[in-house]
Amino acid sequence: MSTGADDKGTSVLDNCIIFAVSVGLLVAVAVVYHTTERNYGKNMKIHGIYWATMIGTGIVISFIPIGKYVFSGLSYTLIGAGLPIYESVRAVCSPAESDDKTWLQYWMVGGVLFVVTSWVDDVTGDGADIYWHAFLFSFFLWLYYPKTDGAYIIYEKVTKPYLAPKLRPFATDMDNMVQNAYAMLMNVAHLWIVGLFFVFLPSGLKRIVAIAVGTVYPFVSSVGAATSEEIEDDTYWLTYWSCYGILFIMMDVLENWIGWIPGFYALIICSSVYLMLPMFDGANKVFRKVLVPLAGLQELLLLRDAVIIKKQMLKDLDPERAELVRKAISKFYNEHDDEKDPEKLKNELMAGYSGMGIPQIPVITMPDFSSFKLPSFTSTKRDKNSTSSADEKTHLVV
Repeated sequence: MSTGADDKGTSVLDNCIIFAVSVGLLVAVAVVYHTTERNYGKNMKIHGIYWATMIGTGIVISFIPIGKYVFSGLSYTLIGAGLPIYESVRAVCSPAESDDKTWLQYWMVGGVLFVVTSWVDDVTGDGADIYWHAFLFSFFLWLYYPKTDGAYIIYEKVTKPYLAPKLRPFATDMDNMVQNAYAMLMNVAHLWIVGLFFVFLPSGLKRIVAIAVGTVYPFVSSVGAATSEEIEDDTYWLTYWSCYGILFIMMDVLENWIGWIPGFYALIICSSVYLMLPMFDGANKVFRKVLVPLAGLQELLLLRDAVIIKKQMLKDLDPERAELVRKAISKFYNEHDDEKDPEKLKNELMAGYSGMGIPQIPVITMPDFSSFKLPSFTSTKRDKNSTSSADEKTHLVV
């Protein structure tokens, strides 16, 4: 993939123009996305008009100098990954749950396509680049433009009826394979052998392995999550794709300068595994500590967490106890908003818990055994010359 800064034959001025045009396109697409009503791509005429417009625009622009500035590597990167990453972060943070599935459907198509076709720029010539970039730009936009909603159509027409039934059993097998592979790699000897073998692979093959590790298992799991009723697995894999999208862009940019360093692709693989596996919970940590603050969505995430807590409370508690807990939490948040001392906050919360009137477990009083003594038994020693047990005496001492 080419982000524009390393395009063949471009000057510093060209790169500045590419950057300005790409950012302008990103802003325009974001505005259109948020101001257009979604219709799930039901009107097929809109699809025809869209593709006719994009194809005509691509053909016209390709014959004039401005074409390389509009359809550049940076422009389709921002449209295919930049905006989807931000919107995915926003979807995970928002209390609404339907947008999680919407953007997960995008990543199953657009995200995977963005990653696995990154090598095409390396084999296409200068003349063919613009057409390839124009296609990716148009396709990525078609996937999430509210009037076309291509990702939803592909999900309903292909993924759900055909892919999901075949991949769901395979996903279970892959879960076991991933767990076994992780257990094996925790053995230092196995890790050393795998690392030594990986070092001697060609750089191109290392890149393929790194991409496969970051996309194959998540794609299969995302298909299963999208077709299930639970929203938690949608959120989990959407969080992963948000983080992995940034990791991949970093890899694609940095490998031009430091990709030759031994261990570069191994670090990418380890980072992908860290983000992917539930035992590390890496994607959630990076999401909350890095992506959410960068996007300025801390307040929105807190609202999402509050909704999750309330749903869990209503699920686990009977209505009467849930009402008591809700009132205690409301009182806790409504009072002493300026208090920041953790110890005082803890004491205040425990005071609210004590005043909830929740029935306590009855304490069973045990009887006092302190005055009770067990009997002890002593036996007289038998005389060596005694021959009868009649001389033995057993004394009971109380």
